[in-house]
Amino acid sequence: MPPVTARWDVFCKVVDNFGDAGVCWRLARMLAREHRLAVTLWIDDPEALLRMAPGVDPIRDAQSLAGVTLRRWTQPFPDLPADEIPAVVVEGFGCGLPERYVAALAARATPPVWFILEYLSAERWIDAAHGRPSPHPTWGLPRRFWFPGFTPASGGLLRERGLADLRRRFRADGEAQAALWSLLGVPPRAAGEIRVSLFRYPGARLAALQEAWAAGDVPLVCLVPDPGSRAAADGTVPPLAAPATRGALSVYRIPFVAQDHYDRLLWACDVNFVRGEDSFVRAQWAARPLLWQIYPQAEAAHVAKLEAFLDRYVAGMAPAAAAAAKGLFAAWNDVPGAPAPDAAWRAYVALLPALADAALHWAEGLAGLPELAAGLVSAARDGV
Repeated sequence: MPPVTARWDVFCKVVDNFGDAGVCWRLARMLAREHRLAVTLWIDDPEALLRMAPGVDPIRDAQSLAGVTLRRWTQPFPDLPADEIPAVVVEGFGCGLPERYVAALAARATPPVWFILEYLSAERWIDAAHGRPSPHPTWGLPRRFWFPGFTPASGGLLRERGLADLRRRFRADGEAQAALWSLLGVPPRAAGEIRVSLFRYPGARLAALQEAWAAGDVPLVCLVPDPGSRAAADGTVPPLAAPATRGALSVYRIPFVAQDHYDRLLWACDVNFVRGEDSFVRAQWAARPLLWQIYPQAEAAHVAKLEAFLDRYVAGMAPAAAAAAKGLFAAWNDVPGAPAPDAAWRAYVALLPALADAALHWAEGLAGLPELAAGLVSAARDGV
């Protein structure tokens, strides 16, 4: 049974720069900061962290940042001295660990605790799959699946201590909000406007949605994180182009910022369009109405995953609000039979106050569920 102060390794193979890398970086930071663990994040593409962790040097193979040791996952994998072989390893999203590393784990006098961290899903089958053993096929080392999810029987969601209090204090602090808008290079909020953050995959049905925004009755400010621009290590940002304005719509490109600043952006907007996994979870903790663009999969396998989430998300809403949310989710993800995005938006924005109340209620409910990092630490302590 390893002590909770033991060495932990987290492995990440970058598939989605802001999903896989974002989740693994957040997990590593939380394990180090909140649980005081010696954490090494092995990542095959450290450059993927540049836009969410200012201060990363993508050239270096080893460095320390935010209490985490960052190591480049090279091929071939290096031989590690015995004192660098961890007591606990987290295999991010089933990335597969290097054979040389697995052999070193097998040589430990005490087998390591090995978690296979899977992708978040609202599908019902994950409750039964969470925690299941999956011994390594060659070495026989014990491994356990860890499924993030939305029920007490799942692995839960990453949630920093005191997150809801931080959010409430920020929303009550006009100076903090003004500082955020200044950091991002956008004007303060105007009375009566709707402010939207937009983080999407290419191919999203944006044109029709923008038409509806431009033709709206109230000003709408759309803030679009620009992958080509990022905050510097000291928090400064480069100047960006002037906004594109049409009708009621103003679109601003904003820089990518560190994860903590992105949280504040989500807290400060009225509606958040997000994608992938990390921003999807953070938008839920923001307690604001959200639209999630799920990563498209072959044979529309993603549609069932989207519908599984929506079934949970709208369960506590009034029928009209639930219908509006499901309609815009379907339109944004181009689900067969979905309404047109412009019509779906008009139905959605008409019920925005009710959707905002529902988003707060949803976040409060999630806060009563397991916290993912703490669950991993507890399971490692028990030597599962």
